[in-house]
Amino acid sequence: MTPAELASLYRQYIDCLNSQDWDNLGNFVHEDAAHNGRPLGVAGYRAMLENDYAQIPDLRFNIDTLTCEAPMVASRLMFDCTPKGEFLGLPINGRKIKFAENVFYEYRDGKIINVLSVLDKVAIEAQLS
Repeated sequence: MTPAELASLYRQYIDCLNSQDWDNLGNFVHEDAAHNGRPLGVAGYRAMLENDYAQIPDLRFNIDTLTCEAPMVASRLMFDCTPKGEFLGLPINGRKIKFAENVFYEYRDGKIINVLSVLDKVAIEAQLS
């Protein structure tokens, strides 16, 4: 897969998340997918995302930086959202916050097999003080 093809596939995945099109998530996520070392499969990955949206109703994934070199994708995602309660152990409770996620995806057979994600908790903490 060329870098351009991989970037296009990744953007389609982000569109799937933003539209909460869970029935099509399996088109982008491998049946053996893992997130930060936790095996989830498509069903567990979907449950994780559905929970994210339940906790953060205005969640939207915005690509800031994207680099692709098969089988890897590196992306910096930006968020401007309003979690309902605690988020990352922090008492957000309906306050608007902005933060970044740096995430690395590994693809296998055209689908995401492994996700390594780091959220910028320090940026969130700074907004709460």
